[in-house]
Amino acid sequence: MTPRDASDGNSSRWSDLDRPPLNAAALRRGLVREGGLWSTVEVVQRTGSTNSDLVARAAGGTATEGAVLVAEEQTAARGRLDRQWTAPPRSGLFFSVLLRPAEVPVARWGWLPLLTGVAVATGLSRTAGVDTALKWPNDLLVTVGGEERKAGGILAERAGGDGVVIGVGVNVTLRAGELPVPHAGSLALAGAVSTDRDPLLRGVLRSLEDWYGRWRAAGGDPAACGLQETYAAGCATLGRRVRAELPGDRSVTGEAVAVDGDGRLVLATEDGVREPVGAGDIVHLRPA
Repeated sequence: MTPRDASDGNSSRWSDLDRPPLNAAALRRGLVREGGLWSTVEVVQRTGSTNSDLVARAAGGTATEGAVLVAEEQTAARGRLDRQWTAPPRSGLFFSVLLRPAEVPVARWGWLPLLTGVAVATGLSRTAGVDTALKWPNDLLVTVGGEERKAGGILAERAGGDGVVIGVGVNVTLRAGELPVPHAGSLALAGAVSTDRDPLLRGVLRSLEDWYGRWRAAGGDPAACGLQETYAAGCATLGRRVRAELPGDRSVTGEAVAVDGDGRLVLATEDGVREPVGAGDIVHLRPA
């Protein structure tokens, strides 16, 4: 077994042998390199929210692009619309990264959560052997017992004038009795061939570095770098009848037919209107 960091001296970290702590030193050796995206990799045992912490560091000038902050446990993790995200310690991947895409027009930054979804799904497929689908705009889906379950989510927040912090949460070893809601899932419940979080995190971050590099090189053009096509291919929302619950207590029902160049979900309504949705909750009404 690879030795793990023991800097906090907390023996309770080993109280669940199925959930060993992350090896921070090995993660840094595998991810931080000259000319690469990732500048720092820090693992903390417990925090409220890695996103909030990294946004504050970015605002205070103490975090550079490529900073990665990972938590073994989050006590105030947030999803979209400030929804709470809870999970037992060391049961998943809970991390945030700071990106500063200076070469990309701000109007195209809305693709970053979708790009992250593609990168996470690709990385998990390679390292865990689990087919992960994407629910627009920011959910990661796995199949458990023939049923579609949410196993993760993505949250992007502006950090100052030139940065974006992207947070990712993925349930890795959650057992059936630990699921916060019936429609939740985990990689373990989906039959993952590996639930070792060290290679899973390395695989996800390397995939994110690759996709982010392609997107930046294309000036953020999602078609030119292949992101738009790849996202559509892995999006479980497309081709389904859905209800979009929009701000202002408005909703639209129709078939999800495309993700446009701005990253919006395009719905074909029953009266023949094509309506792009840029923000809102999506409810899948028809099985894939």
